Amino acid sequence: MFKKSTKGDHVTLLCPARRQLLLGLSGVALCSLIPSKALASRSTKGVRELSLYNRHTGEHNNGSYWIDGHYQSEVLNDFSQLLRDHRQNVAAPMDKRLFDLLFSLKSTLNTDNEIHVISGYRSPKTNAMLASKSGGVAKKSYHMQGMAMDIAIPGVNLKTLRDAALSLKLGGVGYYPKSGFVHVDCGPVRHW
Repeated sequence: MFKKSTKGDHVTLLCPARRQLLLGLSGVALCSLIPSKALASRSTKGVRELSLYNRHTGEHNNGSYWIDGHYQSEVLNDFSQLLRDHRQNVAAPMDKRLFDLLFSLKSTLNTDNEIHVISGYRSPKTNAMLASKSGGVAKKSYHMQGMAMDIAIPGVNLKTLRDAALSLKLGGVGYYPKSGFVHVDCGPVRHW
């Protein structure tokens, strides 16, 4: 099938193969104008690794949760187990976006230090108990959906950690300097 191309009084018929070739060449020309750094950032290749420490259970876990564009289900399951509700000993799948947020946070801070977890998943029972004792615990907390963590990173000032999380604009950020942690979640962008 040929496509008719008109320019002024002149009509040209383009065969599909020629049209594809011209489109391909224009794409190559366009890519040559984009800085190589921008092209690299669009790459799906690479490794995303996190190192987590649960302050309540004393457990450590280090793993590559994303390799060459694919999430690693076994590592994600191990992370979810580490982030379980330690009061009820109940685990739930954590939202993958939360790990991507943590990875971006580490990159922004330029640190390879282990992330200390104060709270990950919370069962409804634990969340209700904590909410009854403190006005700072949301009754419909993102912790119950596996979408939030309360964290600290040794060697990183808490205010610096909060500011870095805010700069990402990837979700909610709560600042709790008296309690020694920053809340991050992958819900709507907001802060307190």
